[in-house]
Amino acid sequence: MKRGAKNLAVVVGIACLLAAIAVRAGGLGSWRTAAPMPLERTEVATAALDGKIYVIGGFRTFFIGGVTDAVQAYDPVLDRWEDRAPLPQALHHVAAAGIDGKLYVVGGYRNVWPWQPVASLWRYDPSTDRWEVRRSMLTARGALAAAVMNGKLYAVGGMTNQVLNVNEEYDPVTDTWRKRAPMPTGRDHLAAAALGGKLYIVGGRVGSLDRNLAVTEVYDPAADRWETKRPMPTARGGIAAVALGGRLFVFGGEESARTLAQTEAYDPVTDQWTAMAPMPTARHGLGAAAVGGKIYVIGGGVRPRASKSNLNEGFDPGL
Repeated sequence: MKRGAKNLAVVVGIACLLAAIAVRAGGLGSWRTAAPMPLERTEVATAALDGKIYVIGGFRTFFIGGVTDAVQAYDPVLDRWEDRAPLPQALHHVAAAGIDGKLYVVGGYRNVWPWQPVASLWRYDPSTDRWEVRRSMLTARGALAAAVMNGKLYAVGGMTNQVLNVNEEYDPVTDTWRKRAPMPTGRDHLAAAALGGKLYIVGGRVGSLDRNLAVTEVYDPAADRWETKRPMPTARGGIAAVALGGRLFVFGGEESARTLAQTEAYDPVTDQWTAMAPMPTARHGLGAAAVGGKIYVIGGGVRPRASKSNLNEGFDPGL
C-alpha cells in the first residue's frame, strides 16, 4: 500500500512537471482584443512614436486602385484611432521606423500588379501632421525590413525583380545613405528589430511562399559584420518582429496554404527561442509595435495571399 502511494506520488509529480514544461513551451504571455483599426488592410508598416502606433499604407484589395496611402494612429492609453495626413504616395510592402520624434517610411511598391519597387524615403512630423521627401535609398525595393540603431536607419533585404541581401544605412542629420556589409542570406518579407545595439533579422522567404526561412542573422554596425544565430522554430515569411524587455518577439506569417498564429521569443543572452501564447487570429502581412510594455499586432491578411483585416490584438509578454 505504501509502495502504491509512493508510486502514485511519483506519477503525479512527473505529470505536474510535464504540465509545467508544456505551459512554458507554448503558453507564456496573454492576449486581449483592442479597438479595431478603422481601415482593413494588409502588407502594412508600423512604428511607435511618442506613445502612439502609426500604421502606414498597404493593400485594401488586390485589384486596380487597391493600394492605399492611409496613415492611422492608435493610442493604446485611450484605445482610440485617428486619421493622420496620408502618405504622399499610395504604397504597400513599405517599412517604417521612428527617429527623434519623426516617422520615416522607406521603400515599398506602387501598384497592385505588376509590383513596381520604389526607393523613396518620406519623413513625417506628427507635430505639424505633414510629410516631406528625403533622399531616396540607393536600391529601390519593397518587402524590406527597417530598424533604427544609434539614430540611424537601416534598410535591409527586400525584393525588386529578385531577392536582395542589401544593407543600407541612412543618416537623418546629413540626409545621406551608404552601403554596409550585405546580409548573408538574401530574402524578402523578413522582419527586423534593434536589440542591444545590434540589428536582428529573422525569417522571410526567397521569392515564394514555399521557400520560407527560419534564419536568424545579427548585424553589428560598429564592426560592420554579420553573424548567424539559432534559427526560429518555425520557418515563415510575412512576419512582424518587436524588441521588448531584452528579447525579440516574432508574430504570424504564412505558408502557401495557411496563415500562422505562432508567437516566438528569442533571448540573445542564451541564444534560445521560446514558444509564447499564439495570436488569437492567424495573420500575415501584419504590423507590430510596442508601447507601455505591451505589443500591439495590427492588420494583416487572415488567409494566404489575397485577404485583409482591421484586427488589433494586444500582447502582454508578462515581463
